[in-house]
Amino acid sequence: MTSPGEVHAALRTLELEVFRRLDGILHGDYEGLIPGHGTELGEAREYAPGDDVRRIDWNVTARTGTTHVRDTIADRELETTLVVDLSGSMAFGTARTTKGRLAVAVAGAFGHLVQRGGNRIGAVVLRGDRRWRWPHRSGRRHLQGLLARLLADEPGGRGDLGGALGDAARVARRRGFVVVVSDFLDDGDWPRRLRALARRHDVVAVEVVDPRERELVDVGAVVVRDPETGRRRWLDTSSPGLRARFREQAAARRAEIRSAIRAAAADHLVVATDRDWVRELVEHVALRRRGRTSGRRR
Repeated sequence: MTSPGEVHAALRTLELEVFRRLDGILHGDYEGLIPGHGTELGEAREYAPGDDVRRIDWNVTARTGTTHVRDTIADRELETTLVVDLSGSMAFGTARTTKGRLAVAVAGAFGHLVQRGGNRIGAVVLRGDRRWRWPHRSGRRHLQGLLARLLADEPGGRGDLGGALGDAARVARRRGFVVVVSDFLDDGDWPRRLRALARRHDVVAVEVVDPRERELVDVGAVVVRDPETGRRRWLDTSSPGLRARFREQAAARRAEIRSAIRAAAADHLVVATDRDWVRELVEHVALRRRGRTSGRRR
């Protein structure tokens, strides 16, 4: 566990280096990041100039022969659920930070943007063989409490991402916005659970990666340890063949993750410990505003 002093310092850094920068880049315009109020479907009516073409109801249009759009029923607030993976593999990091700390920062960034509109935020957090929930409430203090808890809870253990997504489906009873932050290296049934979640909610899957997961560097003979199982293995990284096989298998694994997220019809944003993820988040917002809901894939 991280000490209270370290948590306070990390939270302060997050607010200064991420939230303020995010505010400065977006200039206070947050429309398009989240689905917004009124996610429940209402009555269909004839299309009028200026209506959003994405709201066209093609079934009614086909039956009547006249273009119809589907209005939405205004809700009091949007309910946002953050699913944050703090399993053992998220403790890895060889660049600016660990994947776990980056996951908390990304979750905080989404939470910061959402809570400015007075929306309710809750969370399901995965760490090892246990999961904990943070209730859906609004307000800056509520978000700060969540982030402090996340920063104090160091990654560890072998987690069940599918189980965490199932928990999110149970706690997010109203149609809303779900942000899943993980490396998606779990071999469980998370693709099925993600599809089920995305059928009801607007889902963004944020994949957290580190450069050394994509390609090995030649550092000679090393002993590596699986952070979730504790198993150790000796590797000779000076072998070109080994590095080539690692690179190929890593690319194949990322392609599988990308395909599973696409099949779930969720947005896909990739952030890395060695890149400017804040800028990439803003680019993702811009893509959503242009109606390209496939997100930014790398």
